[in-house]
Amino acid sequence: MTGSGQTCEIVVEEVFPHDPAVIWRVLTTSELIAKWLMPNDFQLKRGHRFKFQSEPIGEWNGATDCVVLEVEPGHRLVYSWQGMMGTPLALDTVVTWTLSKEGKGTRLRMVHSGFRLPQNAEAFDAMSPGWKRHIFLLIRQIADELTDASRSS
Repeated sequence: MTGSGQTCEIVVEEVFPHDPAVIWRVLTTSELIAKWLMPNDFQLKRGHRFKFQSEPIGEWNGATDCVVLEVEPGHRLVYSWQGMMGTPLALDTVVTWTLSKEGKGTRLRMVHSGFRLPQNAEAFDAMSPGWKRHIFLLIRQIADELTDASRSS
């Protein structure tokens, strides 16, 4: 992190041994998103307003308000990510998912950008290990389940 008035981002990139269509499905199906992130009312439609809902933590009420900003089917998904708006700790960020074919698998890159410092330092510090350690692991597990289910049918 850098000094006051700066912004920072969380970047996570990994190659999955799954077809891009499987990873895209994990990222864009509301029921599957709820398994790796939070309950939501996501729809894959540009301009759709949706909410992630989690248990409240400290001053945060557990709600993350989002808007689908870009959809390039099978390749790119961008949505806003806002919380605690109207407070000094307001989080007004953007999550960008990019998928590309790599060998027999998929390179998945996630960039969560726009964390303002020092206001969002606590959110940045809390979310960084979650995206890096837990979320990508859960995405892999769900993709494995979908792949296994399609092989057995």
